[in-house]
Amino acid sequence: MQFTDFSRLDLSRVPSPCFVVDEVAIERNLKILHDVAEQSGARILGALKAFSMWHFGPLTGQYLSGTCSSGLHEARLAKDYYPGEVHVFSAAFSQPDLEEILTLADHVVFNSCSQWQRFQPQIQAALAKRPHMDFGLRINPEHSEGDVPIYDPCAPGSRLGIPLSELDESALEGISGLHFHTLCEQGFEPLDRTLTVFEEKFGHLFSKMKWINFGGGHHITAPDYDREALIRRIRAFKEKYNVEVYLEPGEAMAIGSGVLVAEVLDLTFNTLPQAILDTSATCHMPDTLEMPYRADISNAGEPGEKAHTYRLGGLTCLAGDVIGDYSFDQPLEIGQRLIFEDMAHYTMVKTSTFNGTRLPSIAVWNSTTDAFSVVRDFDYDDFRSRLS
Repeated sequence: MQFTDFSRLDLSRVPSPCFVVDEVAIERNLKILHDVAEQSGARILGALKAFSMWHFGPLTGQYLSGTCSSGLHEARLAKDYYPGEVHVFSAAFSQPDLEEILTLADHVVFNSCSQWQRFQPQIQAALAKRPHMDFGLRINPEHSEGDVPIYDPCAPGSRLGIPLSELDESALEGISGLHFHTLCEQGFEPLDRTLTVFEEKFGHLFSKMKWINFGGGHHITAPDYDREALIRRIRAFKEKYNVEVYLEPGEAMAIGSGVLVAEVLDLTFNTLPQAILDTSATCHMPDTLEMPYRADISNAGEPGEKAHTYRLGGLTCLAGDVIGDYSFDQPLEIGQRLIFEDMAHYTMVKTSTFNGTRLPSIAVWNSTTDAFSVVRDFDYDDFRSRLS
């Protein structure tokens, strides 16, 4: 899913490896999210776990109500660089982290009734200083919509969210809202089905709530997303229950906006032609191994589809650091650049320096004006500073 034609980008201007993000595409996505919020009355937050390129913090603040974070460091990033509300959820909070979160968050969502009750002294002390804060509980509707278990928060035995059978309704005093999250890069229909189950199981609690958070995973900015149906559903939900509705999409902020540029370092042969790149599946695009999924490469095809097939591998010592098998019209050459498409979300937030592998640079391109700038380079000090 690539909205920007990156073939117009002069790759000689780009260091390798490098994430390149089109600011025009980012703003396009943010405008769509803003329009959905305006028409539905929902408040939309950007999920930093998917895309936390804080270079775009001010731009994000022009269109969204705020951000949601998965812990202290993301919350600090939100407070430092993103205007608007700061929402925080974690599967569990440590006491030191929570104490700092309580000094900067607007909403804090707990994953269990026990943590909500255990931290009452800290919560009450924080409320005395910041009385506007809201608190919520993440519930688990036990309704799976995901195809991949590793990304299904409602899979049997999930640690995420409180099932109805485990919800202590006597502990709800001071709770302003309920949060659920079932989706992963999905359309409206899975959300619609989830909401039906959610209402059936937890609807008796809505009269006690100020807000309901529909979580993330909404592909709202994808071309085939039924935004009109989403707007109608949110309006009806708000009217029926008299609550504020929050959505916290992450990948929707950055869909189709960025690429990863990599270079061919060597060409070898073992059963089939091999191309070693200056990028890495395990270090730079781990979802290709974890999910797994097949990354799209500009002008490449399936194995055997085009004249020349290669296995593309990373430069680490991990035997499984293989991006996949791809075919090309012409033989690859050492020094040739390849463009991995749609690589802005859930990529740079997951990079690692295994083997001391250099992290990709981060660059911003304007596909309208052709302005290009590298906003971050990484070197040995970034590797060294993570160790001791």
